[in-house]
Amino acid sequence: MAEEASVIEIGEVLARLPHRYPFLLIDKAVDYRAFTSIRGIKNVTINEPFFPGHFPGLPVMPGVLQIEAMAQAGALLMSKSLDADIAKHTILFMAIESARFKRPVKPGDVLEIPVEVIFHRRNIFKFRGRAEVGGEIAAEAEFAAMKADR
Repeated sequence: MAEEASVIEIGEVLARLPHRYPFLLIDKAVDYRAFTSIRGIKNVTINEPFFPGHFPGLPVMPGVLQIEAMAQAGALLMSKSLDADIAKHTILFMAIESARFKRPVKPGDVLEIPVEVIFHRRNIFKFRGRAEVGGEIAAEAEFAAMKADR
């Protein structure tokens, strides 16, 4: 029987990812399916530390941080699928391909980050991810990551 999709709350996000404020870009995840897919959630608020400088009077979430949010969702999927111990292992971003930015992400948006595994061998994963607001694609990319010893 297939594993049911599950929710990963912030406590488990903090236990599985080494990122912390101001660089933690996942508030929770839903639709987790081991070795298959996940949907990260980021509530974008005006309190984000990048908004005062990007851009004054027109706050827009930087595209590279949307990609980082995808990478963190992928790392969360890997960490849980591999049952990685973050005291002993870390997930490292290896590559990014085909990144495209389609719409701005602004304060008040809920960024949904669906990520699917397109390749997996031992400790290396390749993903296809998107950053979406209200079902509309804000950014998309393919990227790879690996589990490494600390």
